[in-house]
Amino acid sequence: MQTGGIRLFACTALAAATMTAGLAVPAHATPLAAPVVPKAAATKTTSAAPAVAAKVAYLLDTTTGRPLLAKQATKRVPIASLTKVMTAYVVLREAGLDDVVKINADDVRHAATNDATSASLRAGERLTVRDLLHGVMLPSGADASHALARVYGPGEAKFVAKMNAAARSLGLTGTRYTNTDGLPKPSGGYSTAQDQAKLAQVALGDPVLLGISSTRRYTVAASKVHRAHTWTNTNKLLGKTSGALGVKTGYTRAAGYCLTFAADRDGHRFVGVLLGDAKSERRFQTANRLLDWAGEQVTGTDTGGDGGTLSGDA
Repeated sequence: MQTGGIRLFACTALAAATMTAGLAVPAHATPLAAPVVPKAAATKTTSAAPAVAAKVAYLLDTTTGRPLLAKQATKRVPIASLTKVMTAYVVLREAGLDDVVKINADDVRHAATNDATSASLRAGERLTVRDLLHGVMLPSGADASHALARVYGPGEAKFVAKMNAAARSLGLTGTRYTNTDGLPKPSGGYSTAQDQAKLAQVALGDPVLLGISSTRRYTVAASKVHRAHTWTNTNKLLGKTSGALGVKTGYTRAAGYCLTFAADRDGHRFVGVLLGDAKSERRFQTANRLLDWAGEQVTGTDTGGDGGTLSGDA
């Protein structure tokens, strides 16, 4: 079925194999077992897909491997701070959670001079990798990601090389990273909605990243080696959308408002990506409607949500 150029995919063996095969996870991770799919959860569509204003979109049922919706899903575009999902993934392959990293002036300056979001770190503070990963993923701290790359590259250039190597190993053929935070400089970084959904699927299979992604608020108590920090997740679906798991927000002028989101519903895990929305709040509203609609597809129950059509193609 196709409306306005959007493809709504039926579940095929080829699609399932494409989306589920060959996705590596960090060595410490325990991949989540796929829930049993109820017999009733076949291909019945109970309503039209909700309207999506974002330039690029993709929605996947990772339990069955069935793509539910695609809008320019393989188009290469900037993804802003969604980049930090790969940063966190690589750090967990290189570091121990209890390793301690000392923040220096360059880390703080990097966020400040680029007018980037930060975790409000100060030079001289010492925090664990566990703490800094929360600082990367919740407030989207460019200071925290810079510190981790500096230590575990070592240095930005070597760390970015590890990010691109990881992307190749995961089969993210439409992805190229140029930095650890998605900032416009250096330019040239890009990915696709389909690739970012694949990456999110892998990340959520890691219990550490799953725990961080789905944390609404994280507090670091003051100690002799660092100040107190409280970080709130920028993903507004958490605590408001049933089964929400995060994953990451992003924004730059070039990328627009971006969102990778996921939720567990009725024994299924849905992962979606929205790139290039012109309005911040709308990406969360759209994600919520898409998750409700996705739930209808596996239960065969129309919840009465807003229906709509999409434009563009995969």
